Amino acid sequence: MLLDDDFMTRWENIVNDVDKDHCPISCVKKVIFKTHDRRQKSINLRTLRKQGIDDDSIEAAVSSFISENEENIVSMELVLDVEAIAAAVQPETDKLLKGM
Repeated sequence: MLLDDDFMTRWENIVNDVDKDHCPISCVKKVIFKTHDRRQKSINLRTLRKQGIDDDSIEAAVSSFISENEENIVSMELVLDVEAIAAAVQPETDKLLKGM
């Protein structure tokens, strides 16, 4: 699905307002971990997907990283994949609004 810039900007505004405590791994572009020593570790899930790694394997790798480093992790930020969210939600939105 090819999405124009205005469409993506609208979706970014919607997604930025979403509570990101619980989110399907398929909708996450990147995970950023911050550590006690003020370092940052990012795992780019979009890049892993482009390399052919499936979401179950990605989720296992992220979980493993968290388990192995939990004492040193201060925070974790999920950067949502706006294109994936829009591609998943827009067709359903179109169905719901059809005929209005």
